Amino acid sequence: MRCIAIEGAGDSDVLKPVERPLPRPGAGEYLIKVSAAGVNRPDVLQRKGHYPPPPGASDLPGLEIAGEVVALGEDTGDELLGQPVCALVAGGGYAEYCTAPAGQCLPVPDAITMEEAAAIPETLFTVWHNLFERGYAGQGERVLVHGGTSGIGSMAIKLGALFGLTVYVTCGSDEKCDAARALGAVDAINYKASDFVEEIKRLTGGEGVDVVLDMIGGDYVPRNLTCLASDGRHVSIAFQRGVSAEISVMDIMQRRLVLTGSTLRARDGGFKALLADEIHRNVWPLVAEGQLKPAIDKVYPLAEAAAAHERMEAGDHVGKIVLAI
Repeated sequence: MRCIAIEGAGDSDVLKPVERPLPRPGAGEYLIKVSAAGVNRPDVLQRKGHYPPPPGASDLPGLEIAGEVVALGEDTGDELLGQPVCALVAGGGYAEYCTAPAGQCLPVPDAITMEEAAAIPETLFTVWHNLFERGYAGQGERVLVHGGTSGIGSMAIKLGALFGLTVYVTCGSDEKCDAARALGAVDAINYKASDFVEEIKRLTGGEGVDVVLDMIGGDYVPRNLTCLASDGRHVSIAFQRGVSAEISVMDIMQRRLVLTGSTLRARDGGFKALLADEIHRNVWPLVAEGQLKPAIDKVYPLAEAAAAHERMEAGDHVGKIVLAI
């Protein structure tokens, strides 16, 4: 099969088209003929040598795919054989074939394309778990999401709107703010032109937000806490500005704040299967009805994976970047 390998840590030019034997599905796995694969920031981190795959995972990049189930491992039912699915995987997505745990696969409904299906799993699993499970956001609550036009941000906007949340986002330009509003954000703040803390205070009448979904970390954390209302929840999913922050424990105690966060790739298959089942029950009907579709920025051929990475690193994208296989 054709695939994209990482030949040494470095810039995008270390992504090389190579040929490898087809992977074999293990127990509880499907072999999927891949139609499309999502591109995510963890792929870029892996390419740079900062995010190695977990033990037992493929060394090929790619954390989400869509395609047809063409072979079954032991202990898997055959109801999806020959059917289109999308899947969350721990690696191996930049390839013509990829194995995926059966419990992490979801059927692709007619309402979405295979490119759209490939752009869903990583962001939807991440947003659902962190915003609704760890942040326990509920209907009518206010949410602040940083990186509003990223894959995560665009999914949080769309999912939040469908579940009755008031979603505010930050973006790096007025054009991106306009794009975020077009996606469904109630309002967007250009963090380069305004202090998002003051803007959230103004937009909420001084009450603050109930949840912050943060992928920035570092010195943003204490500023995020200032944006929270009493009993607010701060959920960390990345740390682009650093892993350390200085915060007031007294403030946390007095306002009963909750600080939490998670990573997804290293979680065990049992957890991911449970998460997939919850998404299938609660969110997938919206996908099947065409109410939830990912924002697609650009689709590249597999051989142009390096260009896809360059676009992501440039930060100009709005929504998801996808590779067509």
